Amino acid sequence: MTTLESDITDLWNRYQTDDVAAETATEGDYATLDAFLDALEAGEVRAAEPRDGTWEANAWVKQGILLNFGLRETRTREYGDVTYNDVLPLADSSDFGERGSRNTPDGTVVRRGAHVGSNCILMSPAFVNIGAYVGDGALVDSCDTVGSCAQIGANVKLGANTLIGGVLEPVESAPVVVEDGVSLGAGCRVTSGFVVGEDSVVGENTLLTPRIPVYDLVEEEILYGELPPERRAFTRFVESSIGEHDLFEGGAYKPAVVATALEDRTLERSEREEVLRDQ
Repeated sequence: MTTLESDITDLWNRYQTDDVAAETATEGDYATLDAFLDALEAGEVRAAEPRDGTWEANAWVKQGILLNFGLRETRTREYGDVTYNDVLPLADSSDFGERGSRNTPDGTVVRRGAHVGSNCILMSPAFVNIGAYVGDGALVDSCDTVGSCAQIGANVKLGANTLIGGVLEPVESAPVVVEDGVSLGAGCRVTSGFVVGEDSVVGENTLLTPRIPVYDLVEEEILYGELPPERRAFTRFVESSIGEHDLFEGGAYKPAVVATALEDRTLERSEREEVLRDQ
């Protein structure tokens, strides 16, 4: 256990027993919270990490995020000519250029405690929440949301109007994970701790959630909560168990995800999209 983890765990235990609150927190307590946020932004600590091939939540990191809400009071803040109210300021993005990353103006919001790697592109309007990890070389396109604690790998492309859900509570639950090299088409939704395997290509408007089955035609199995690596995935509708009903004509259908092997032409098309990063 690191010193920071120990300090956060101790502060969490005090918070749970009502031994500390926003009104009674000390300068030392806030110094611990600030050091924690700095570590999140630097990518030194993460809300989830892979262990033995499975993504697992770091509960103490989530506790640290919750402490920043519980021990801070909402106050009026200024950003440019905008007045807003929150418990946290926005992240300082002044060093993005030094790391080769860029965030376009008028609507791109990176909240304090979010990690944005090197050579990233954030197109406005986009929102990256506290605890999120955006890996090197990632593209977060217009109207995208990266939820609290979501883990976005290196060289990931999030198409416009994509929602990456956040899983902050319960603290032991792993958040949404989009592994290295994934390309998500416009309008995709990834929620509730779903894991998108590396180098997969997902068609536009696909909903990936543990409640919807993934029909993996490569291994000929039905999966929930994960898309294997190196798959091409898209939405199809399969027959529902409801069957026929007096309220509608014909059978009832429910959404499903179909996953096939990547084709060379799919990879080539994804590689061509890299030129968009230079625009």
